[in-house]
Amino acid sequence: MTAPLVVGVSGASGAIYAVEALRALDAAGVPVHLVVSGAALRTLEIETDLRPEDLFALAAAVHEVGDLAAPVSSGSFRTLGMLIVPCSIKTLSGIAHSFNDNLLVRAADVCLKERRRLVLMVRETPLHQGHLEMMARVAGLGATILPPIPAFYHRPASVGDIVRQSVGKALDQFDIEHALFERWHGA
Repeated sequence: MTAPLVVGVSGASGAIYAVEALRALDAAGVPVHLVVSGAALRTLEIETDLRPEDLFALAAAVHEVGDLAAPVSSGSFRTLGMLIVPCSIKTLSGIAHSFNDNLLVRAADVCLKERRRLVLMVRETPLHQGHLEMMARVAGLGATILPPIPAFYHRPASVGDIVRQSVGKALDQFDIEHALFERWHGA
């Protein structure tokens, strides 16, 4: 059986990235342990017509953000790593400073200490020096910073195409096979 991927969803704008990531992981047969912040649930409500149950249905397990005794809070629970999509600056700050006051940050901290892949789709702009310093700090600890910045070589025809390309780039970090966008083959 494939080890699960932990997917964290924070309250940054871009709930659709989380939805598309969960759909792609489900299609790829990758089990997901999902941790969703309260702010993320509010953002999902504001930005989409989906309900929390729609998100939860795409996961093998859903853990309460306040449950610091959940399996993903321990390094002895084996995972592929963690994707935080989208990643708010607040969550980035918690990770950068090992402020493990919730399961979203604690699970990310576990990935860093266990040397597992941690991919943060940081969703903020513009960025000030403090944001950049925190990104550099977590990158130095071993995380990958992967903001959802669109590419256009695949000639996207919709916002959905742009979202799927960013999600595909994130899944590539975990070596998860997908067909979310057309890859570059040269000019």
